[in-house]
Amino acid sequence: MTIDLRGLSPAPVTPFTESGAIDFEAIQRLGSWLGSIDGVKSLVVLGHAGEGTFLTQAEQADVIKAFRDSVNGEIPIIAGITQEGNAVAAEEAKRAVEAGASAGLVYPSHGWLRFGYQQGAPQTRYRAIYEESGLPSILFQYPDNTKATYDLDTQLEIAGQEGVFATKNGVRNMRRWYTEIPALREAYPELQILSCHDEYLLPTMFDVDGLLVGYGNIAPELLIQLIEAGKARDYERAHQIHEQLLPVTKNVYHRGSHMEGTVALKWGLVNRGILDHATVRTPLLPLAEGADKEIADAFAAAGLSRVSA
Repeated sequence: MTIDLRGLSPAPVTPFTESGAIDFEAIQRLGSWLGSIDGVKSLVVLGHAGEGTFLTQAEQADVIKAFRDSVNGEIPIIAGITQEGNAVAAEEAKRAVEAGASAGLVYPSHGWLRFGYQQGAPQTRYRAIYEESGLPSILFQYPDNTKATYDLDTQLEIAGQEGVFATKNGVRNMRRWYTEIPALREAYPELQILSCHDEYLLPTMFDVDGLLVGYGNIAPELLIQLIEAGKARDYERAHQIHEQLLPVTKNVYHRGSHMEGTVALKWGLVNRGILDHATVRTPLLPLAEGADKEIADAFAAAGLSRVSA
């Protein structure tokens, strides 16, 4: 049965204790809160926001299991599949299935970020993962300014493969968006289109079925309203929500590096009362002094209050 992601799919952070171990109590708080919100369709773990590539294989499996338990299995847990080669990515997908994942978000082979990909290679990656593991997959479109971004023909071929049911699109080039999203819609009407343009969601809200975003950690209520406004073609309401969130957007995602957004998300969750601190794993580093207060002020300006017990 196809997984329905027509709504919000947050990509949760992985909480750590101050000593650096996985904080399972915090996972329970975060997962159970997100899973309780009407409109949240899945949790997508082990991605960039979840520091998935910083975890051991055993820890990755533990995180999948912990988030699955946090929602009592009531919504799907989707796992990032990030290993470089096809064979090891397929093994990673098998481990995800065993741990309780319902689908996989398939990252490009990271060597492609620097060197580009051979035509036809991405298709083999999705095929190998599905044939070996049976794990349904989400096509992940990287930003246009990377060499791992897929051209339209590659996207169309992947979207037509068995097991591919959705695409997470973060191309961050509106010329391509306005060309490629309609082409995917026409070729595969059932393909679920999900935006991941955390730092500027508004331009994509009127073309998508849902959002798959790290932003969903910290402002799920408003993002669900934004999705509803987009589907209703209510630009005035969508723009209003965009403006309300803009202080948070700037303080989380308009930083020097998108990776800093992961640290900022954890500070956001501190502000919402889910986390006690913003511990991350290296090579991520703490934000500059004063960033925690800036983020707290942005959350206050946006009206994002602490989550009640």
